[in-house]
Amino acid sequence: MSLRDRILEDLKDAMRAKDDTRVSTLRLIQAAIKDRDIAARAEDRCEGCCVNEIQAILQKLLKQREESAETYEKAGRLDLAERERAEAEIVRSYLPEPMKPGEIADAAKSVVSELDADGLKDMGRCMATLKERYTGRMDFAKAGQEVKTLLQGQA
Repeated sequence: MSLRDRILEDLKDAMRAKDDTRVSTLRLIQAAIKDRDIAARAEDRCEGCCVNEIQAILQKLLKQREESAETYEKAGRLDLAERERAEAEIVRSYLPEPMKPGEIADAAKSVVSELDADGLKDMGRCMATLKERYTGRMDFAKAGQEVKTLLQGQA
């Protein structure tokens, strides 16, 4: 079952179970995917967005939920922070297992050596390759630090 189908089936199940938080979160995910599908059709990709794009959407939604939860917590609105964290867990359940720091370092080393990168000028190429291969699994802020450290060591 594709990720898109799994989200739709889970939405139906949540509606039957009257799980309001899950229903609203899954509808939000579907709306974001549909918006990306419309953009893809404008680019003459009639099949819509691919799995990597859906995972990127999910990562973005997860990051938004986590940032919102922190903001609400700082403002003393623990009820809203708790709701955001619950939504984040729902979104996280559709993402693959995140990479551990050691795996990120290994992936960064292999891409840098594979692309024959020899300075910070190659940072963009390295990050683009990492995003192409590991969307949905990798924390690109940490990967960027790792790649930057590797490239500065070679310069």
